[in-house]
Amino acid sequence: MERLQKVIAHAGVASRRAAEKLILAGRVTVNEQVVTELGTKVKNSDQVKVDGVPLRKEAPVYFMLNKPRGVISSVHDEKGRRTVVDLFTEEGVTERIYPIGRLDYDTTGLLLLTNDGELTNQLMHPKFEVDKVYIAKVKGLVTNDALRQLRTGVKIDGRMTAQAKAKVVEVAADKKHSLVKLTIHEGHNHQVKKMLQAVGHPVVKLHREEYAGLTLAGLPSAGQWRELKPVEVKYLRQLSGEN
Repeated sequence: MERLQKVIAHAGVASRRAAEKLILAGRVTVNEQVVTELGTKVKNSDQVKVDGVPLRKEAPVYFMLNKPRGVISSVHDEKGRRTVVDLFTEEGVTERIYPIGRLDYDTTGLLLLTNDGELTNQLMHPKFEVDKVYIAKVKGLVTNDALRQLRTGVKIDGRMTAQAKAKVVEVAADKKHSLVKLTIHEGHNHQVKKMLQAVGHPVVKLHREEYAGLTLAGLPSAGQWRELKPVEVKYLRQLSGEN
């Protein structure tokens, strides 16, 4: 027997954390009975439904996307805007995939998508400290003092960020903008933008070039995507503590 939220996650409906929310909201039934208890365990013979739709087991799939601007990092958008999942369904991908984490509407770069809820949950767990590398175009000339603050931690939303790696990679010819490479392992809402704002350098453009050691090599254009290689999936599982 397995916990209900784990079964839902493995079916590709949502991450385990999101599955817990579905259960608490009364959207899950087991053998036609609504279940809202997170500790519930189910057997293979039990019929589990989410929003009245029976679970169907999908083979796990894993994708890397070079996310373009103007696309939402979500499965659905209430405002009808294009989502990252739309980029795949338009190309014939039928599995119920969802992004691992998020990139802002106007942020570009590397985003992973999958229907493997367990791996998603592991990679997003803070204890694994998965590195995310960003290139930010910011206003002004970034000083050594600003870099020191970014490296040691800055206060945003009433808390201090963890230590980060930060360096200036380029200064614009007009001396009014800088390119900063920032590596963090946290994933709080708008974190990179808020960190740079906190040291006096608002972000003009933001691009994620690396996630968990994976890069966009081979995906030079925004909107391009590919399946992860088996060795990459194995690496992510090892990184996230999965056997």
